[in-house]
Amino acid sequence: MTGPLRVLITGATSAIGSALAKAYARPGVMLHLHGRNEPRLSDVAAVCRAQGAEVRTQQLDLRDFSALHDWLEALGALDLVIVNAGMNTHIGPNGEPEPWDEVDALLDVNLKAAMVTVQAVLPAMRARGRGQIALVSSLAGYFGLPVTPAYCASKAGLKAYGEALRGWLAPEGIKVNVIMPGYVASPMCEAMPGPKPFLWTPERAARAIRRGLERDKARISFPFPLNWGTWWLAVLPADLSTRIVRWLGFSRHAD
Repeated sequence: MTGPLRVLITGATSAIGSALAKAYARPGVMLHLHGRNEPRLSDVAAVCRAQGAEVRTQQLDLRDFSALHDWLEALGALDLVIVNAGMNTHIGPNGEPEPWDEVDALLDVNLKAAMVTVQAVLPAMRARGRGQIALVSSLAGYFGLPVTPAYCASKAGLKAYGEALRGWLAPEGIKVNVIMPGYVASPMCEAMPGPKPFLWTPERAARAIRRGLERDKARISFPFPLNWGTWWLAVLPADLSTRIVRWLGFSRHAD
């Protein structure tokens, strides 16, 4: 391979996204960083440039699917695309439903924008016969938590989508990986109701993700105790898993 390693990260101003940008920043790497927060995006880009990477930034509303597709298509061939951008919403303190405008936005950002991103970057990868796409799902994609139904639905959808892509595209030399983090310290994580066991730092999460991508692991899930437990929630009878989730304190916002 000649030329710089070309890496795209959406949601590069988030905790995991910025940590990933810094983890990949080095001489010989061109980073395409997307984010909504312009000052934060500039700060992340400055750190990455100081580490020797070439950096280009894009501040774009991911819900503008046409603009998103046009921007990504114009970038040409990319070596690694990390679809990380996401948002969360939850039920109210007295069990009120999630506000529909928030649910609508969440599905657009977490799921539909991710699929638009894949659709836009895939043709150039298929033409070259190589490339890697990483979709950031969540351990919440294993079994729905009563406090965050829409978030869990979007992450379960992204997990299934990534697994299907991997089976479809592997014969063409394109790697697809599903990333399923547990709780990673961030403002979004802090805003989520319920306990947050086995909390990781963004830097630790980024190291685990990078190692998993280098090994082309189909599913990069962490931390182990929480990953093991949430996997069992998907395997056990649903009524039993629901009782376990409620017992652990994920049944109401106030918990």
